[in-house]
Amino acid sequence: MTENIFLTPFAGERGLPPFDRITHADYEPAIKWGMAEHDREIEAIVSRSEAPTFENTIVALERSGRTLSRVLDIFYPMLSADADDELLALADKLSPLLTEHSTGITLNHALWLRVKHVYDHFDRAAHDQEDWMLLKKTYQGFERSGATLEGAAREQFRELTKRLTTLTLTFQQNHLKEQAQVEMWLTAADLDGLPATAVEAAAEAAREKGRNGEYVVTLKAPSYGPFMKYSSRRDLRERLYLLYNQQGTQGQFSNVELVRDIANTRLQLARLFGYKTFADYRLVTSMAQTPQRVDDMLNQLRCAYRPAQQAEMKQLAEFASRFEGQPVDIKPWDYAYYANKEREARFALDDELLRPYFKLENVIQGVFGLASRLYGLRFTPNETAPVFHPDVRVFDVTDEHGSDVGTLYTDFFPRDTKQSGAWMTNFREQWRESDGTDVRPIVTLTMNFTRPTATRPSLLTHGEVRTFMHEFGHALHSLLSQCKYVSTSGTNVYRDFVELPSQLNENFLLQREFLDSFARHWQSGECIPQEVVERLQASAQYGAGYACLRQLGFGLLDMAWHSLTEPHEGDVAAFERRAMAPVQVFEPVPGCMMSPQFTHIFAGGYAAGYYGYKWAEVLDADAFERFEQEGVFNVEVAHQLRDSILSRGSSDEPMTLYHRFRGREPRIDALLRRDGIQ
Repeated sequence: MTENIFLTPFAGERGLPPFDRITHADYEPAIKWGMAEHDREIEAIVSRSEAPTFENTIVALERSGRTLSRVLDIFYPMLSADADDELLALADKLSPLLTEHSTGITLNHALWLRVKHVYDHFDRAAHDQEDWMLLKKTYQGFERSGATLEGAAREQFRELTKRLTTLTLTFQQNHLKEQAQVEMWLTAADLDGLPATAVEAAAEAAREKGRNGEYVVTLKAPSYGPFMKYSSRRDLRERLYLLYNQQGTQGQFSNVELVRDIANTRLQLARLFGYKTFADYRLVTSMAQTPQRVDDMLNQLRCAYRPAQQAEMKQLAEFASRFEGQPVDIKPWDYAYYANKEREARFALDDELLRPYFKLENVIQGVFGLASRLYGLRFTPNETAPVFHPDVRVFDVTDEHGSDVGTLYTDFFPRDTKQSGAWMTNFREQWRESDGTDVRPIVTLTMNFTRPTATRPSLLTHGEVRTFMHEFGHALHSLLSQCKYVSTSGTNVYRDFVELPSQLNENFLLQREFLDSFARHWQSGECIPQEVVERLQASAQYGAGYACLRQLGFGLLDMAWHSLTEPHEGDVAAFERRAMAPVQVFEPVPGCMMSPQFTHIFAGGYAAGYYGYKWAEVLDADAFERFEQEGVFNVEVAHQLRDSILSRGSSDEPMTLYHRFRGREPRIDALLRRDGIQ
């Protein structure tokens, strides 16, 4: 153990993870050592003879478990970004132990009594608001993790949490394994309509699998999305759609039973605490507070956007019929194809028209450049930092004075060991030591963008650039953090507040001045022509009704599963159809389901919280309207955003932070105006 890389803080000025020395064999002993050390630290807190105080109990608890955190801050991101079978098996083995460890802390009665004593006797005048927020979060964490339970209820909580850990991990791994295996092989005759970038990517993927002269399409976003948008082969679009939407519904990787088990186990957990539903239990720690407020928001948006969606679909069906010269009954595997054709016809705009202007290296410069302009940040490539995969790049981030802000890792391309989607997380959070030392964050951005080929660099779609902007907004939230505690820093905020910085950052992508700073043709070096930018801006509202209802459907499905008042023993597909019926656009396709592949809510942190994307969209539209009113690139406004929200984490209530920036509570009107609904 003395040689285990995790047992001491990582060396170097920035303390970056030594990925060149970390092996799978390091994780298990380090995690077990870290848990034992953490237990000793907890025992030291509860054994103190002095009366409980904020410092000797709450802060001591916050500072405990450093070794364990050091390991898990690497282990968990690797499970999503670069997990082979050995690492997945290790997660299966260790997850129950980790759950038991965390449960043992929250169910430590002596520790709970000390936390409760501090909470009951807290002197607000002697502490700042961040101290109160840490105490409140700690108290609620214990309360909601079983500390107030006794006897059989306490043991039941322990078993339920352990069971949930196993169920959600299995759900995630089933999805990852199935998605990595599903492929649709094509010949040259099957490529009608596909742009050169998609054809080259399919050929490159086939070559990597040892099959030259063939083509393969997978369920990864850079492969699946272009095929559904461009392929003129309706039969193949249908086939790929079915492969995608039948994930987790059958075979050895079926998640159907797990959907029921996870939802029912969460209901049991909520009932232990006297809540009617899991949503009631979960939303106490949110901006929304109650399921009723969530339902009101979802229904308000449904009523506002439903007429627009119906008009859009009627218009799209008429367009498709004209395009094909015969009546077309649009199916779900047709929407992306015909919507792209109509968008191109109306605005002379297509992803492939824009893609040459979005060379990945230029996009990186543009995204970083915007942060430099607004917040004074500088991004310097670190060529010597060890990385966990050759695709990964590292940047040292400093402010305008040269002071350390943090470190950013970027990982842009898909691989079989990486989950689909895009996300930001930390290898280390930000905090301040008791002596005032500011420990800066180590942030990682993980994407699944279009890979370069033998003849082209990585050229992104406009949607991929928007994804980059979104995740980089999360990164800014972490990099700019100026908090005292890990638990209150960076993105450690309420789930329905965390998407505000990311979605707000997307708004700059339609600004001509921003596009001119980086969007240049990869061959000619020319900027995007002015008329193309104008068409891009004009097309921004295209499909807003459909996009909103699609997102509302996911939110309604999430709330339905977590608003159960009795265990669900019925048919999962039928339950899903009923939940999504109010925003249904297409007739449900037999055998297709969302729930068994809905990793955000059944394996991630969004259970009873997926509505947060739309909630935050209301916030981001309202917040960006201030930039539009006072200057899109107004540095003073940007600094106020940084000082009131981006740097504050959860050091205060989210509505208080928002009010400091906007001067009032958010309104829905800006979103309706932005989408052309009002």
